[in-house]
Amino acid sequence: MAESEHSSSDETYVNSQVLVLSCLVSERRNLEARLEFSEEEEELVIRMFNLVGERWPLIAGRIPGKTAEEIEKYWKSRYSTSE
Repeated sequence: MAESEHSSSDETYVNSQVLVLSCLVSERRNLEARLEFSEEEEELVIRMFNLVGERWPLIAGRIPGKTAEEIEKYWKSRYSTSE
């Protein structure tokens, strides 16, 4: 009986880990989709960055549906230089 309880506990643990991984993959896909910018949005981000610098909330205010955090992540993933 103890072995079947242990087996059930292991199965529950594995199922919970699968659920966690599934949620993480889903969250990453959603973030990647939000980090897709149209050509017009990208041009606007570049122009705004040249005008106001890293004032991400100000830039986000010009692009409906995009948050300051999304714009900053997009910028750093595309234009950030490593020294």
